[in-house]
Amino acid sequence: MSQSILEKEQYYWNLWTNCRDEKARDFLVKRYMPLVSYHVQRIAVGLPRNVSTDDLKSLGMFGLLDSLNKFDPSRQLKFDTYASFRIRGAILDGLRKEDWLSRGTREKAKKIESTIERLEQQYMRQVSAKEVAEELEIPEEDVYMTMNEQFFANVLSLDETSNDHEDGELKYSNSIKDQESVLPEDELVKQETIAELTKVIATLKEKERLVLSLFYHEELTLTEIGEVLGLSTSRISQIHSKAIYKLREIMGKTMK
Repeated sequence: MSQSILEKEQYYWNLWTNCRDEKARDFLVKRYMPLVSYHVQRIAVGLPRNVSTDDLKSLGMFGLLDSLNKFDPSRQLKFDTYASFRIRGAILDGLRKEDWLSRGTREKAKKIESTIERLEQQYMRQVSAKEVAEELEIPEEDVYMTMNEQFFANVLSLDETSNDHEDGELKYSNSIKDQESVLPEDELVKQETIAELTKVIATLKEKERLVLSLFYHEELTLTEIGEVLGLSTSRISQIHSKAIYKLREIMGKTMK
């Protein structure tokens, strides 16, 4: 970012902080809108297609505006970091209140899970989504989508918003984690889980491993990954869904 742009942004920050100038607010909203789009794209990955991205953007906008109203520059915290917590939190809170996972999807997920359990007992091994789909006479893609939606719902239910308040601000449960207070038993479970995941990830196809790495480690959106790999966003979404399905059981253990 050039010096002139930085100076312009600082000018508007000063104007907003000191005078709550509407023109300054509009400039800062436009400047940080990409943050909203970024979190919408990442969260939308696990949601059913009936959930509108426009609705997610609206929720994210509430988080961005809330960030501007409550951000204190004297705390020496980058606004991008502060706003990201609030944007993501606003979107997740909105999803919880709407209960976006329909009853039909929940029932389908239970049916798929029971089928997986029955087939695994029958074959004494992990079963593929294709085998489950054939058993239930449904498209294979439905198995991937349903289980991913349920997985996200479980994550959402565990990522509840804290009711604690400090200085009138909401504090999200996973916003700030004290890395110094990790219990030995928790660290042991974490290391064992990482070891298990590493083994399972090694069995994935090269493209599946790459998509997971770019999404979770490099924190790219599916659209950005598609640009890197020269594939459509929908194709990247399919690869991601298949990889998550294969990791489902191991990942599920970390949330219990």
